[in-house]
Amino acid sequence: MNEVNRPPRVGAGPSPTLERRSRGWTPIVTARPRLSLLVALVITALAVLAGSGVADRLGSGGWEDPDAESTYATKALEREFPASQPNLLLLVDAGDASVDDPVVAAEAQRLVSRLTGEKGVVGVGSYWQGKSPALRAEDGHEALIAARITGEEKQMGETLDRIAPEFRGAHGPVEVSVGGPVAVRHEMQTTIQEDLLRAEVIALPVTLVLLVMVFGSAVAALLPLGIGIVAILGTNAVLRGLTEFTDVSVFAMNLTTALGLGLAVDYALFIVRRFREELTGGAEPLAAVGTTLRTAGRTVLFSALTVAVSLAAMLLFPQYFLRSFAYAGIAVVLLAAAAALILLPAALVLLGHRVNALDLRKLLRRGRAKESDGAAAASEGKGWARTANLVMRRAPFFALGTTAVLVLLGLPFLGVKFGTADDRQLPSSAESHVVQQHIRDGFPGSPGGGLEVLAEGRATQAQYADYKQRIGALPEVLRVDGPLLKGDSAYFTVLPKGEAVDDPAQGLVGDLRATEAPFDTKVTGAAAVLVDSKDAIAERLPLAAAFIAIVTLLLVFLLTGSVLIPIQAVVLNALSLTAMFGAVVWVFQDGHLSGLLGFTSPGSIETTLPVLMFCVAFGLSMDYGVFLLSRIKEEYDTTGDHEEAVRHGLQRTGGLITAAAVILAVVMVAIGTSRVTNTKMLGLGIALAVLMDAMIVRSLLVPAVMRLTGRATWWAPGPLRRLHDRFGLSESDAAPEQAEAEERDKVAVPG
Repeated sequence: MNEVNRPPRVGAGPSPTLERRSRGWTPIVTARPRLSLLVALVITALAVLAGSGVADRLGSGGWEDPDAESTYATKALEREFPASQPNLLLLVDAGDASVDDPVVAAEAQRLVSRLTGEKGVVGVGSYWQGKSPALRAEDGHEALIAARITGEEKQMGETLDRIAPEFRGAHGPVEVSVGGPVAVRHEMQTTIQEDLLRAEVIALPVTLVLLVMVFGSAVAALLPLGIGIVAILGTNAVLRGLTEFTDVSVFAMNLTTALGLGLAVDYALFIVRRFREELTGGAEPLAAVGTTLRTAGRTVLFSALTVAVSLAAMLLFPQYFLRSFAYAGIAVVLLAAAAALILLPAALVLLGHRVNALDLRKLLRRGRAKESDGAAAASEGKGWARTANLVMRRAPFFALGTTAVLVLLGLPFLGVKFGTADDRQLPSSAESHVVQQHIRDGFPGSPGGGLEVLAEGRATQAQYADYKQRIGALPEVLRVDGPLLKGDSAYFTVLPKGEAVDDPAQGLVGDLRATEAPFDTKVTGAAAVLVDSKDAIAERLPLAAAFIAIVTLLLVFLLTGSVLIPIQAVVLNALSLTAMFGAVVWVFQDGHLSGLLGFTSPGSIETTLPVLMFCVAFGLSMDYGVFLLSRIKEEYDTTGDHEEAVRHGLQRTGGLITAAAVILAVVMVAIGTSRVTNTKMLGLGIALAVLMDAMIVRSLLVPAVMRLTGRATWWAPGPLRRLHDRFGLSESDAAPEQAEAEERDKVAVPG
């Protein structure tokens, strides 16, 4: 018989093996609910202790490839020539006077002497020592003192905190400002911590208000927040442990907060909503929890796996910035799912019908008849049913129209330019940003942003001179300094004519690496790090994309038993992200709305950000896709009516998905209030992506496409169908009544 026309397996439900596992799981999580919650409270308290101080141990870098040529050269120069790469810059402003004025010069020399005597500071140099034109502003009123703070990132921050107040401010005839890479990183780390605290203060009460609006009950609204707090605190403890073994980026804490709250809301909404449906249908609380775990619980577990898979793809990249988000994301997803599947059922058993207590919406319903939960749900569902009917009647129009709009919104991404994270990530008023902007605007070349060429191997002075002459003749070279020698090693400093990391500077990296020399050469510097980072991402991007696609296809097949639905899910999920990528370029690269949003556009997008945003947004889109597909599959298994299944799925989950997306968007917008541009981009971009996915893709595009594919949507060849029968997942609740009774007998009285 043709598989497309094969009669549906009405009421087939999940496999017997999976059903037995589900029935066996329910007593475990509900038999001792008070004990479960007490253990959770103790574990959470321990997580608070274990995760304390985690922010101070996190790094603010991680964009470079640790195995790249530039990384090797940077470490070699730090070891052999500590002064070769200054990370501390003091901008000395002489006001209306010239930096060559004897009084100004004398004060500057005193500052140099004081800085030389500071512990942890090496390689102090200044304009007044060598009269290097690169360290003097073109107007003659400003000049630089450069040095290197040594040690690990935390040690460098402590050193900067100690010495910066001593040098910042007025010193006789000059005014000193502190900048340089170490100041930028330290100020960025401090700003992120402050912004994250503010985001949490904003997100938590707003989320609670929205949850009350969704649930009505204040008791039910508090449950998702509790799950989210447990997930966030647990993830902080995990990150604190990871810092003992590897580098972790401070940016990952933003994702921990966002996903912890967002996914906890998603999972708790889904489970509490199903539990309340069962209570409304007349089930006792214990039986309602059992049914909820067998249905919504399996979907939550499956959803968590799909999100974790998308985030795990970032482990394939070498940059610890990306890997940090994988660590934080996977931990918070699994902890949110575990809390939703273990703690939440225990709480629901204890609460029972009291989950509907403290209905705060009564205040809004004065003067009109109170609407029951069932009537409200039915009224809401009718609206989504009408939407589904409209979309399926005009399926070609909605499919083509929404696809065209999404593609159009994504077109700006074709003009993306990649760069590095620099001082312009910070507010324009930040001291380190001000210093770097003065250098960009007023100093020749790119002081502190040049390229370094490490030369290893014996060579004569004549060979060094010949090599210096050849690289000095390259078109984009402003000046070459050096070589400075130590043993069999030497290094040259090459100043490009333009910006430190613009396209000509990146081209210069390739020219320097292609220039023949009688010794081994390695090129580093900001432009070289960018080139190597782009190469590392381009090399691993196909593998990461294939990993996400293949595992997602497999998981969605296990959910649906269809060959076509997994392909649709991957394609439509990717399509839902186009608006996000287009907006990222139009707003953050091209600078539109920069005044309104309060950031400085560097004219480029940091190389790792699109990868990060894709993995996070794709996973969240799959989260919503799983909720919708599971209810469609449940109805199709029961009735065998394809269009009715699509209508029923949207009717039952449309409001739920929209509410979850709005709440997650609120959390992401709170993260997007950060003063650091990358964090702002991450928060606002993902907020846009989840709203587009829930309101456009899930509500319009998915039902339209499924209507066009018809019953062929559910086709699978015989071997794959048998594979799904054996190992597949489903939200169908087809447990026999006898099994239900056996389960109730096994479960002890709550206590």
